[in-house]
Amino acid sequence: MTKKEKRTVPFEAIEVYNQYIHGEISRRKFLSGVKKFAAVGLSATAIVEALMPNYALGQQIRRDDERLTTSYETIPSPDGHGYISGYLVRPFSADSRSETSSQLPGIVVVHENRGLNPHTEDVARRFALENFMVFAPDVLTSVGGYPGDDYQGGQLFRELDPEKRFEDIVASALWLKNRNDCSGRIGITGFCYGGSVSNQVAVRLGDDLAAAVPFYGSGADPANVSDITAAILVQHGALDTRLVEAWPTYETALRANNVTYEGRIYKNAMHGFFNDATPERYDEAAATEAWTKTINWFNRYVRNES
Repeated sequence: MTKKEKRTVPFEAIEVYNQYIHGEISRRKFLSGVKKFAAVGLSATAIVEALMPNYALGQQIRRDDERLTTSYETIPSPDGHGYISGYLVRPFSADSRSETSSQLPGIVVVHENRGLNPHTEDVARRFALENFMVFAPDVLTSVGGYPGDDYQGGQLFRELDPEKRFEDIVASALWLKNRNDCSGRIGITGFCYGGSVSNQVAVRLGDDLAAAVPFYGSGADPANVSDITAAILVQHGALDTRLVEAWPTYETALRANNVTYEGRIYKNAMHGFFNDATPERYDEAAATEAWTKTINWFNRYVRNES
């Protein structure tokens, strides 16, 4: 993880931003809400600019990195919106091997509630450099795809049928699993909405999913946890109060159903702590540890390393 500047925006203002990006308040209310947190030397405009994502800042792997093979693929989603597009990434070295050895374990990376933005694509590239093949679907495909603006993406996201959105992700996971260049073992990870979906996909796919690593997402319905066979690694920021308070209920259900799981709550980290394109929420120490744990988890349960 690259080092970012020390947080300068009040925590309360960041909470207002979180309400805004989750569609709980309008853009006008967001702009009005941060004004009361303006301090000497930090105007309301400066606060807003600091809270907006900076995707150039958060890019760790160039889009044209020669170590990777990338493409955009459109696949069928008969139970969803009919089709869904996404970003497919493989390490270039895998394609120079024999047919058998070029098969890689697969990871589905699910974005937040704003579409397949540059940060999510960058995370997909990071996984590919860890020798996974990766598919990052865009649930906004049926409404034109990620529009290049997170606020507009959030508005489009809320227009879509939640059940069809979910079926699009399920179709993406099964498509990846069944590709000839995939080993047939897949995991899923995601952030916020993508974290919640990761838990839900673990319920739906059962034995077809080896592992899930949800970042700051709601847990699966405890009544359905008995369907989970994947190994689950849950990761929250300690300041993400709503999800932290809900975690014990989900943990109890996982334990009661003998699901292999681990839960990690990162001290002083907030919702979105992994997203280095939003430096006011990003926590370098927590993000670095979470990434290491994620790779180790997928290596163990998806790649099947001992």
